[in-house]
Amino acid sequence: MANEETLRPEDQELPLTEHLRELRDRIIKSLLAVTLTSALCYWQLDRLLHFLLAPLLPVLEEPKLIFTAYQEAFFSYLKLAVVAGVILASPFIIFQAWRFVAPGLYEHEKRFALPMVLFSCVAFLAGAAFAYFLVFPKAFAFLASFGGRHLVLMPTLKDYLSFSLRLLLIFGLAFQVPVGLTVAARLGLVSAKDLRRFRRYAVLLAFVLAAILTPTPDIVNQLFLAIPLIFLYEFSVLLVALVGR
Repeated sequence: MANEETLRPEDQELPLTEHLRELRDRIIKSLLAVTLTSALCYWQLDRLLHFLLAPLLPVLEEPKLIFTAYQEAFFSYLKLAVVAGVILASPFIIFQAWRFVAPGLYEHEKRFALPMVLFSCVAFLAGAAFAYFLVFPKAFAFLASFGGRHLVLMPTLKDYLSFSLRLLLIFGLAFQVPVGLTVAARLGLVSAKDLRRFRRYAVLLAFVLAAILTPTPDIVNQLFLAIPLIFLYEFSVLLVALVGR
């Protein structure tokens, strides 16, 4: 068993106060990074807002959004800048979290954990991109089709930001299914055989989750979430068979 002299400085045991001090420092660094990236996003707010509104504007008769309270636009802009800032700073935040937990991991755990962290980031971005490029145009066109002679769609900025950001988050988290099941397989909690046996229930669960998580009760949004969940589950079965215990 290796003694303390043979350990690297970052692998040696530290007192609780040192761990708390290190955690505080890394949280402060992450908050500073979010502040800087949020300020940058607020500076480029017009381009950011145009990008987020792009799937909605073509389905509106008047390609503009409204706000109904004096402070609504300001706080909506601020919310968008902060959310975009957190996303932009997320690689740095993940790096700080990794530097904090890595000294407590064995080498084989590090070899597995780091790819999983990177895979998780890519999966989240893939889910958000899927929602933005495929779900948003179809969903907004479908919802706008309910307008008519006496109904005109005039969304507020606050409602649209809440709706769109929530959908991006939901799809980003939904694409974490392979990551979660792969980690569970490495821990010995599930196997590919178990996942194949659970397949029929997974399909039902995908539709139930889609009905619960989608902000609107229309079948289009639910299908756009349920179908990817089913494919992600099948991909998870293959991934667990390859890298599971």
